[in-house]
Parts: sequence; structure tokens; C-alpha cells
Amino acid sequence: MATTATFSKATLDVPGAKLYYEFRGTGPVLLMMPGGPADATTFRQIENDLAKKYTVVTYDPRTYSRSTCTEAVDDATMVEIFADDASRLLETIAGDRKSCIFASSGGATIALDLIAKHPEQIDTAVIHEPPSPTLNPDRPDMRAEMERVCEVCKSDGLFAAMQVFLPLVGMQATPPQPDHEPTPEENEQQALMMGNMQYFFGRYIANVARFEPDIEALKCSPVRIVPAFGAESTDEQLACAGAKNLARYLGTTAAVFPGDHGGFDGKPVEFAARLLEVLDAGRG
Repeated sequence: MATTATFSKATLDVPGAKLYYEFRGTGPVLLMMPGGPADATTFRQIENDLAKKYTVVTYDPRTYSRSTCTEAVDDATMVEIFADDASRLLETIAGDRKSCIFASSGGATIALDLIAKHPEQIDTAVIHEPPSPTLNPDRPDMRAEMERVCEVCKSDGLFAAMQVFLPLVGMQATPPQPDHEPTPEENEQQALMMGNMQYFFGRYIANVARFEPDIEALKCSPVRIVPAFGAESTDEQLACAGAKNLARYLGTTAAVFPGDHGGFDGKPVEFAARLLEVLDAGRG
């Protein structure tokens, strides 16, 4: 699938930061919330198809890529700060109209706080594989283990932290195999991602793991919440189990999406079609 060539770029001043974001398409707003070290480029493979029905908004979370911080992020409230950023972005793009959300991985955990605190902004929220220890009560060690990953990153470096993290969450590294000489833009993006990875393994994952979603507020929310997981993901994976447990807590059925944790990259055509199907099921 070709990436979209027609999108607009902008920045938004929020307390303590300046957010970079992109938007394309027409129709209701669909905010794409990336996880981990990901940024506004994460959903490039599916943006075109989504933009046929929605105004698709992607962004760099504060501290990542082209977004900048003017104040230090408080680790104790990092998830809440990131969720507030998303709320301000929705207000800027959609005004008082309700929007849809697709949130993946750590972004899905952040979206749970956004839903709990700002339900008036959201119509449907697809929560794709949230790696939340709160949603995995059979893994009581997980918060401490995520703290350890950050400690390893600080003491032994990024690669060592990755070696601890991946088996912990039930995943394997799948390095991309380039089929061409990288362009200057691709090299620039790779450099940005390396900086993002340092922040992700050094601070982000421990703070996301500490956060406890307000399950009772989510149960009572007027927002249509759709937990989702990949057909190729497994129950041994923290994020997949999180989606299934969230569905149980909410008394709903989780939606199955093509591919695995990164299905929007691995099977973009099928993934985009499935996301449109799930979103359309809540309209009218």
C-alpha cells in the first residue's frame, strides 16, 4: 500500500511541551495513538485507506521525534500527562465534536486514562493490545520487572535492556530487512527512533507499568470501548492478554485483528479494512 502524499503538518503548544502532528482525509476525526517508541509515522501503511472515511490524525508524543519538551516530565504522572496531551489535540482538531480513537500498545494504556477523564470527546475507542500489568493480575511481578528493564538500560545500555524486555512480554525481535538503500529521510527517521528507544527503555515502560487504569470509570463510560488483539498474538504475550482481560472486565467481546502486535505494519491492507469495519459498526 502506498503511503499518503497529501497530509498537513502542524504543532500544538501544550503545558510543558510542543506537539508535532499530521492530519489527512475528511470526515470524523480518528486519532491514532502510537505505543512504545513510535511516532506520527507509525501508521503510514494504513493512513490512506482510513483517510477515505476519516480525518486521520497522527502525532509524536511529547519527548519523541519532532515533539519537544519545555519542562521535565514527571514520572509519577507520565501517563496522565500524555493522555492530557491527546485530549488537547482532540480539542484542537475536532472542537466539541466527538472523535474516534485507535490506540496501540502503550498508547492503548494511555488511551484508557483519556477515556476515563474525557469521555465527552470520544465516540469509539479501539484499544489494541494494552500491555498493562493491571490488566494482567496473574503477573504480579510485572511492575518490578519493568523497573528492572529501565535499570538495565541505564547501567548496561539499550541492547541489554531489549534482551530483558522482549522475553518478559512474550515477544521476539524482528529486525526489518531493508530491500533498498535507505533514503536521507529514512536515515533521519531511524536516528529519531534510536532516541525514542532510549527514552522508551530508560523511563517510559516503567511509568506505563505503574499506571492503574480506572476500571470502574471505564465500565460506566458512555464511550464505545472495543478491546482488540492480533489473530497471530498469543495469550502468553502481556499485551494480548491485556486486551482479552480488558474485554472481560468490561463485559464485552474483544475484536480480532489481522496479524500480531504490529499487524498494522505486517498486514496493512487487511488491518485497515478491519479497523474501518469495527469503527463503522458503531456508527448510525
